[in-house]
Amino acid sequence: MDEKLKHLAHQIVEKISKEVKKEAKNNFYKLGKTIGLGADGTSTSYIDKVAEDVALKLLKKSEMKINLLSEEIGFVDFGGKYVFVLDPVDGTRNAYRGIPFYSVSLAIGTSKISDIEYGVVKNIPTGDVFTAEKHHGAFLNNTPIRVCEVPSPELLSSISLGKNYTSRAGFLSKKGNVRSLGSASLEMCMVAIGALDYYFVGKDIIRVIDIAASTLIVREAGGFVKTISGDDLDMNFNLVERTSVLAACSEKLICDLLPKA
Repeated sequence: MDEKLKHLAHQIVEKISKEVKKEAKNNFYKLGKTIGLGADGTSTSYIDKVAEDVALKLLKKSEMKINLLSEEIGFVDFGGKYVFVLDPVDGTRNAYRGIPFYSVSLAIGTSKISDIEYGVVKNIPTGDVFTAEKHHGAFLNNTPIRVCEVPSPELLSSISLGKNYTSRAGFLSKKGNVRSLGSASLEMCMVAIGALDYYFVGKDIIRVIDIAASTLIVREAGGFVKTISGDDLDMNFNLVERTSVLAACSEKLICDLLPKA
């Protein structure tokens, strides 16, 4: 991966993080204000637009031609080979409710998750930065990370519940200890460092922008990312497709968690 591409990705992530923290300090009660509709038809919050505008400004100024797929604006063709797959604020509701668990997520690829070459997820409130480069491993603040080698005897998981409840999610929530944290990219990164044994979303609700970077991070940390049908997760770069997600530290655990045919 071209170092200039990685540098631009980090520049965007750091600038977004800085702007979001500034807005959280100075305009906290504006963060969740709805200001329009995004390209996927969902409402756009003030903080999402602030963050996305940072990326657009930097890409327009860059000498490199990099396309953008982002939550609010959709796909922007700048005539490049590579696409920056961006979720400007993953965990928007956490951000405007004051829950310190939300991120900026950016992946670099050409057309789908399986060809992503680089990913970065930054936990904005803590400043922790997760990165991965294809075939070169995964890192937290430049220190190599690995999924847990053996799941905990009492599994610790993050399961999507509430309005996204499924019968399988309900079944799994009765086993071990469960969290539901509200930021897919960070929850998957928790699997990558062994803080969680697995992350489960039973409905087809997750978009590629939510998990593009963190899928690479989990896989480069030695973990696995599949759908609830047991297939390796892959998605094209668009805002139309939705998927279920099961990210875990081992294939055996995934087999144990998925419904038996």
